[in-house]
Amino acid sequence: MLLFEGRAITAPAGVSVAAALLLNNVGPFRSTPVTSSPRAAYCMMGVCFDCLVEVDGVPSCQACLTQVRDGMVVRRQQGASALALPAVEGEDGR
Repeated sequence: MLLFEGRAITAPAGVSVAAALLLNNVGPFRSTPVTSSPRAAYCMMGVCFDCLVEVDGVPSCQACLTQVRDGMVVRRQQGASALALPAVEGEDGR
């Protein structure tokens, strides 16, 4: 079982998060950064990135390539996720 937006979702063993959500009539999975258009799984093989979700606090996970684990927490991804980039030397203006 996984939690999606606080809702308990059951799924057969070995399926992807995308398959589990689709089996339980969940959609959309995310909204796009520019227009907030709704998106859900499309290609189911990791090519299109329309199924991006947040899994256990980690943004931009491809739901079609992420296998369901008992107790995982999945949330819709709203727009673009923030990137944690390392600081570049000299970037602080010194």
